[in-house]
Amino acid sequence: MKYAKAYIPYKGYYSTPFCRWQGSLANENAIVLGAQVSKAFLAQKNIDVDDLNYLIFGNTIGQHHQFYSSPWAAAMLGAKNLPAIAISQACTTGTTCINQAAMGVEQGLYEFPYVLTVDRCSNGPHTIWPNPKGPGGEVISENWNMDNFNADPNTGQKMVESAENVAKLGGFTKEQSDELALLRYEQYLAALDNDREFQKRYMRPVEIKISKRKTILVEEDEGITPSTKEGLAKLKPITPGGILSFGAQTHPADGNAGIIVTTKEKANQISADPAVSIQVIAYGYARVQKAHMPAAPVPASRMALNNADLSIDDISVIKTHNPFTVNDLYFAKEMGVDAAKMNNYGSSMVFGHPQGPTATRLIIEGIEETVMKGGGFLLWTGCAAGDCGAALILKIS
Repeated sequence: MKYAKAYIPYKGYYSTPFCRWQGSLANENAIVLGAQVSKAFLAQKNIDVDDLNYLIFGNTIGQHHQFYSSPWAAAMLGAKNLPAIAISQACTTGTTCINQAAMGVEQGLYEFPYVLTVDRCSNGPHTIWPNPKGPGGEVISENWNMDNFNADPNTGQKMVESAENVAKLGGFTKEQSDELALLRYEQYLAALDNDREFQKRYMRPVEIKISKRKTILVEEDEGITPSTKEGLAKLKPITPGGILSFGAQTHPADGNAGIIVTTKEKANQISADPAVSIQVIAYGYARVQKAHMPAAPVPASRMALNNADLSIDDISVIKTHNPFTVNDLYFAKEMGVDAAKMNNYGSSMVFGHPQGPTATRLIIEGIEETVMKGGGFLLWTGCAAGDCGAALILKIS
């Protein structure tokens, strides 16, 4: 399906900095923090929250009062009568939420939805379930973060093992992986030039109260690991016989991001520059063979391109969720693109991965880069837990 009615107002979005887990955002309920930041953002845009007619809320890692997550977030925005829905799709949560908003606008179900995506990997929940038939009634327990990072219940394999499977499929080497990891770090550094000029186009600082009398202002990403050619070469692969070191993958993080999806008329009214048009064009999704998660963006992107009646050669800017270098190596090989021309100004492999808002931030960065280039088509794509993938295409003019 090719969309025709869903638009994003220019500057109708934000992302907070992403903080490596156990950093400055570690003790904040992600639902509460996301709602607080969004409320201030919407007020600054002079948007009356009572004009919103739907909240599409996305997160993956449970927070306190998760049961009420979406209507609670809506209430904290100050919109007492705003209905809401919660979506959880791990790494592609942000894209799925934006697509849900676009579909609703396209079908006339609503005309002014707001997408709020949040997550906190820090201090993730530890869940227990009764197990009366267990020895001595011993409970079943789960660590939401570490247990699921370390094993997909469908395959029994770690996420990094799925990446190594794709590395073998593509015939990639550690040298190729290290070279791309260094490039991705250098691309992120470009976003910090001129006192973070690029990031300041969309990034919203967060004020955190750490005591009754003291607050801190988080203005930029925390926990970025510097990379050098020599340093990457010294790091050994995590998996024996593999190619991926700790320097070639992302890290868990905390943060939130919001984005408005609406009609063309409404987008023009609240755009920071009505001359800039941002249209949602098409969505794609996929699931690949077991334990090959980083391969999923390829069929998802092909589906989105087909739905948009475009080829990869029509795309001006490519942004990917790349938890491993293998994601981009495989995508570039299969799609016939230059991996060095993707992910300008940063990617999740470097600035971290809070799950829910990761794709949202990447799409926002892609919008800003495309605007800087004078317009064109933006393709975002990424993988998600369970060997899934998604893709979204925007037209910016």
